[in-house]
Amino acid sequence: MSLLLGVPARHATTSLAFALAVAAGCSGSLSPYARSGDTIATSTPASAGGYGGGAIAAEPPAQRAPERPGLGTAWGEQVSAPISYTPFTRAGDAPWAEMVHYNDAQGVAAHADYLGAPPSPVRVDAGDGSLTVSIVDESGQLLPGYVAGDRTLVVGEDGARYRIVVRNQAPVRFEIVASVDGLDVIDGKPADPSRRGYLIDPYGVLVIDGFRTSDANVAAFRFGAVAQSYAAKTTGDRDVGVIGLAIFSERGAVWSRAELQRRDTANPFPARGYATPPR
Repeated sequence: MSLLLGVPARHATTSLAFALAVAAGCSGSLSPYARSGDTIATSTPASAGGYGGGAIAAEPPAQRAPERPGLGTAWGEQVSAPISYTPFTRAGDAPWAEMVHYNDAQGVAAHADYLGAPPSPVRVDAGDGSLTVSIVDESGQLLPGYVAGDRTLVVGEDGARYRIVVRNQAPVRFEIVASVDGLDVIDGKPADPSRRGYLIDPYGVLVIDGFRTSDANVAAFRFGAVAQSYAAKTTGDRDVGVIGLAIFSERGAVWSRAELQRRDTANPFPARGYATPPR
């Protein structure tokens, strides 16, 4: 999941996988028309951006949280993001996992110093390199960031809106289960890779604009004080400042980058030895 500049003027169709069964320990209602193994196909204009579907993330009740420095993600304004369903079967239960940390400029500098590594330009490749991930601002410009050690650190600004952009460079589909501050972007509950997520089509672009509030809308992602974050006002602020993506490939033989690399590097004359007795 390398970070890329901008949101394209035209988004490819994406979709949201949604299983009927609720994961153990999770609560909340499902969309009445969700079916096991189905996904939700999404098509959103560039001006709207977000995709998703499924259970509705409730607007957080007001409650106090301990004061912490830096940024979290607040519950933003309503953004249009319509959805529909399409089938998707995962190839396996173990996803690729990618993570991006975010904070204000002072917090990112402190985090890099804590890791004892000098910052360098951001580049995040997901899985086998088939996918790339970007964190962009409201106008589609890449947010500044650094790589320090094995951490990717992105600089945000208090009050600014942001989007998560995933680009697929492979001729196959993937499922993306995304979280912000430890919360699933679809239902606002503590995130779990076993839940269903967004689909991204071959050579497509997925833009995740906020926490889903209905089949038609999301609450935009906006940087804000930790005490005002959606997490702090619901489940707690322990995991603020991190964006996670669990990536699943689709079941069946597919032309992934790994498979294409194997084809490209196939040896027509492998080393020859002597014949051995049969076993």
